[in-house]
Amino acid sequence: MRRISILLLILFTFFASAAWPQAQPQWKHKIITYEVPGAGNGAGQGTQAFGINSSGEVAGFYTDASNVNHGFLRKPNGTFKKFDPVGSTNTFVIGINDEGAIPGWYYDANNVMHGFLRARDGAITTFDAPSAGTGANQGTIAGDLNDLGVIAGYYIDANNVSHGFLLNPDGIFTTFDAPGAGTGAGQGTFPMFFSCLTDLGASTGYYVDANNLPHGFVLNPNGSITTFDAPLAGTGAGQGTYGESINREGASTGYYVDENNVNHGFLFKPDGSIITINVRRAGTGAGQGTIAEGNNAEGAIVGQYYDATKVMHGFLRATDGKITTFDAPGAGTGAGQGTQPMTNNREGAISGFYLDANNVYHGFVRLPF
Repeated sequence: MRRISILLLILFTFFASAAWPQAQPQWKHKIITYEVPGAGNGAGQGTQAFGINSSGEVAGFYTDASNVNHGFLRKPNGTFKKFDPVGSTNTFVIGINDEGAIPGWYYDANNVMHGFLRARDGAITTFDAPSAGTGANQGTIAGDLNDLGVIAGYYIDANNVSHGFLLNPDGIFTTFDAPGAGTGAGQGTFPMFFSCLTDLGASTGYYVDANNLPHGFVLNPNGSITTFDAPLAGTGAGQGTYGESINREGASTGYYVDENNVNHGFLFKPDGSIITINVRRAGTGAGQGTIAEGNNAEGAIVGQYYDATKVMHGFLRATDGKITTFDAPGAGTGAGQGTQPMTNNREGAISGFYLDANNVYHGFVRLPF
């Protein structure tokens, strides 16, 4: 998974080559690493942290020693709440809003997916999008929640086609498909997770067309959809443009894969222009490069880059374009290991996880000073 009216009339591309990124002085930030109690310590197990709100609360999921996933909420004081909806065999959590409410999805005993919302008081409500399929690996995926209580996500229908949705607090669903989205299995519209939805109702993600090529989109507050492609995005298998995050100003960030299968971050601005983001130390071979994951209200962007040995490292791109790189303590140095920031709050705290030398996941929070 992962033209009709593309609004890239003559977009000019700015390459954010910034000065050679330097490690930020230690006195300017602090990285806290953590494990959810009960997380497994085998390969592919551990703690994966995603959303972070303005209070510093973090939501994500952990994988136990039996390879079962469970949701968690980490408080700024380091305490945890662990949870699963009734009937869950695997729980996935990606987002959290400033009220501390958490959206997510779970698999039932028949491997059908269902959305849920965990309120701040711990009460869990489950839901299914209209027309969601009821077969294995079909159903409803809830990825993000804004401060007004609107949930964004997508559902997979009985034909294995994906469609976007917004769910209002009153229980009313609005479903949508990006112009040009394919109607075959594995195609369709995919709003993304943890920071893909603003309080105005703007959302971002990507859609997969009939040729299985991904393109970015922005769902505007008025319900119209803007589609776009990064200028140098490839058109081959596994290439294309992937929207990941949108902030309150309507700027969308993500990444694209070029014709050589190299990743590049981007910032898609409300005026339709695109800035390409390449961390200078990123590798330039297939499967290497820069991936932008989240952008906060102030416009700072976080993500990871793969170096020439395919090790991941975190980066922070400030609003002035300056790029700072960092690694979580304990991050592995083998191919596919390393540091993976996911999102940043308006105060500049960054949430993510790292993969150690034994391929175990661990959560981290990077705090600014």
